[in-house]
Amino acid sequence: MIWVIFVATVIVVVLAIEAGFRLGCRVRQRSEDEKESSVSAIAGAILALAGFMLAFTFGISSDRLHDRKTLVRDEANAIGTAWLRSDVLPEPDRAEAKGLLRKYVDDRLGAAQAQDLSQMEELLVESRRIQDQLWEMAVKNARKDMNSDVAALYIESLNELINIHALRAAVALHAQIPGIIWLVLYALVILGMIATGYQTAITGSARRSRAVSLLALSFSLVIALIAVLDRPESDFIRVPQEPLTDLQASMVAGGEAPPDAGHGR
Repeated sequence: MIWVIFVATVIVVVLAIEAGFRLGCRVRQRSEDEKESSVSAIAGAILALAGFMLAFTFGISSDRLHDRKTLVRDEANAIGTAWLRSDVLPEPDRAEAKGLLRKYVDDRLGAAQAQDLSQMEELLVESRRIQDQLWEMAVKNARKDMNSDVAALYIESLNELINIHALRAAVALHAQIPGIIWLVLYALVILGMIATGYQTAITGSARRSRAVSLLALSFSLVIALIAVLDRPESDFIRVPQEPLTDLQASMVAGGEAPPDAGHGR
């Protein structure tokens, strides 16, 4: 998908430059009144706006990437805390809760490494099912002693686990760059390339200048990078999952949660 975006952007940019160049050639043949200085100023202004939109859009996507990294650490901490506090449950609920939490971590890692959105959504549904099981178990035990502070702490950790899961799913699936921003970005890039081609023709420069190819590649690379950052399922840039993998290894070993996980014990 990213390669399609990159190639399509290169083609669009080159065609826009070509269209601007042909328009400039026609104007230059009909009249010599078109001034290079005024055309250069207009082209520069449009390219400056396109550059601003690129920077603005890149800032949005890079912030989302940072949010996804932070949420991985927060989720590992929340799961680790729930894992530690599940020790207060009586048997056989304690063993069942720990087994569900191990499965939960596996599903969360699977969702993060999913190759497509449908696979990710299936694992998110499974994660919510496990949340429901853990919550029902916690409520059942809390009803046996409504004044138990220990049970309240365990329920609090489950509540944090559920909240962070919902936030992480929202950031991954819904917090993407709006279509209107993409539309404005491409419109400004196309207009900027048309203006560049037009200016090239007015100055009498050669159409096949290598600078044109470099310009097309530069804009296309930045737009492709923004698309990569905006897509959590992309293979080009993956959010590191080390906090969850460390927690998974600790759970499999049957030991304590890693130091960074469950610090709110």
